[in-house]
Amino acid sequence: MVSDGLDRLGFLIHDVQRLMRKRFETRASGLGLSSAQWRLMVRVAKEAGITQARLAELLEIEPISVSRLVDRMEEGGWIERRADAADRRVRMIFPTAKASAAYAEVKSLAGEVYEESLVGVSPEDRRVLIRALDAMARNLGDGDPPSDEKIKNTEGAAA
Repeated sequence: MVSDGLDRLGFLIHDVQRLMRKRFETRASGLGLSSAQWRLMVRVAKEAGITQARLAELLEIEPISVSRLVDRMEEGGWIERRADAADRRVRMIFPTAKASAAYAEVKSLAGEVYEESLVGVSPEDRRVLIRALDAMARNLGDGDPPSDEKIKNTEGAAA
């Protein structure tokens, strides 16, 4: 039986994601953040004022775990909590200047890893890959389109 590789799709996506994360974590280890901390920091940098409940949802971890993580990040000077003006029970999370500076470095490291992973892939194939993954995410999502800047930037380049 001839296969177009579709039966391997899930494994390939998982393996590529795992290998990219591993490469990134090796490079980012000098920042002094755990993988959970840099993931949280990136989300907060992209969405300043995000609530802890939304962070838990996006990071796919329990709210109590996010609370502990936010505590450690706040103690380290990476983020700050502020009360919501409309509802003082809600705590919003904002990046500090330290986090904003580290975010720029994280983006650069991620870009290096992306480029390494795409060596030998033509610019057109890169655009096709991003469009296909974007469509898959939309098809499987809960109505929320992916918010990754890479997808937006690639779509703009393809236009």
